[in-house]
Amino acid sequence: MRLATQRRRKIDNELPGIGGPARVGRRAAQLLPRLKPGDIAVLDQVDLDRATAEALVDAGVAGVVDASPVISGRYPNLGPEILAAAGIPVLDDVGTEVFGALRDGTRVRLAGDTLYAGETVLARGAAQTPQTITDRLLAAKAGLTAQLEAFAANTVEFAKRERPLLLDGAGVPQLRTRIGGRQVVVVSRGYDYRRELAGLRDYLREVRPVLIGVDGGADALREAGYLPDLVVGRLDAVSDEVLRSGAEVVVHADAGGRAPGLARVLDLGVDAITFPAAGTSEDIALLLAHRHGAALIVAVGTRATLLELLDRDRGGMASTFLTRLTVGPTLVDAQAVIRLHRSRISGRALLLLAVAALVVVGVLAAVTPAGRLYLAVLSGWWEHTVGWARDRFR
Repeated sequence: MRLATQRRRKIDNELPGIGGPARVGRRAAQLLPRLKPGDIAVLDQVDLDRATAEALVDAGVAGVVDASPVISGRYPNLGPEILAAAGIPVLDDVGTEVFGALRDGTRVRLAGDTLYAGETVLARGAAQTPQTITDRLLAAKAGLTAQLEAFAANTVEFAKRERPLLLDGAGVPQLRTRIGGRQVVVVSRGYDYRRELAGLRDYLREVRPVLIGVDGGADALREAGYLPDLVVGRLDAVSDEVLRSGAEVVVHADAGGRAPGLARVLDLGVDAITFPAAGTSEDIALLLAHRHGAALIVAVGTRATLLELLDRDRGGMASTFLTRLTVGPTLVDAQAVIRLHRSRISGRALLLLAVAALVVVGVLAAVTPAGRLYLAVLSGWWEHTVGWARDRFR
């Protein structure tokens, strides 16, 4: 069987295109944790967003196949350019039939506008190049007006529906984690989260804030060497190890109370509470921190520019906008903290500490027998060195 597998791979390598095992998942959250370097990622996402594209690049995928258009033309989404810059081939708009024709782990090959298994055609679509991506993004800018109008309408509708939560905190659950008066760091596995966590190292060590991991952000904290105090989200992208780490777990349920992630947590023997809300998991984490009296909330891996709100075209973008208005000046971006925070131990203090240590060593050397012996040896060495230098340059 091993020989047959090697022979098949040899044949695949001799055929044109890029080959690798297919990892199949309609939703990015289900697919990303399973990806390994060299895989061909097969998913179904209209308007590929920046966070998903960065995760695909970080996973080291050899190619990406999307059942939907990676750029629909509604607005200039941020993901395709990231894949193009990384040199990852993209085949999109192949149709959902690919999920019926393809099993996870099957060795496939991307060649032009076609996806193969051996010499069998699995799907055809549009092969995206850096030039086609640039052209389509330029054309997509014309769709911003319609998206802004839809965004405004969604915001008004969401404000009416979620007014009790946003204004009065209705439905916010009680926590055993003490937040009142403390600083809080909310980590999402989004834009530049690794670099931001690294930049916050001194701040995290000195302030020791409450750490909240939003879905995959909980594992991001663990990878950076920290344990979250609170894990919030749908939990489909959180590892079992983090859920069992002792962190308090809040399961994000939909507005009707349905919480698919709760069964998994209970199966692991972990206690959890639910938080029904129509917004995103990131938003309810911010509201939890705010309503429980956080002195400051630092957001890691999140952004709120216009294009980033439109990116992913999620229904929760109105929630994100209104949540940030609700939290107000309590919320700051990690980049601001990185620029403004300075270590409490200044260079001057370190210099004074070093001088004080040298003084202590000198005093001990002068008053102890062993110290006087070392001083005599050091004095002899110094006189010998000075004499040698004088003779050398005379």
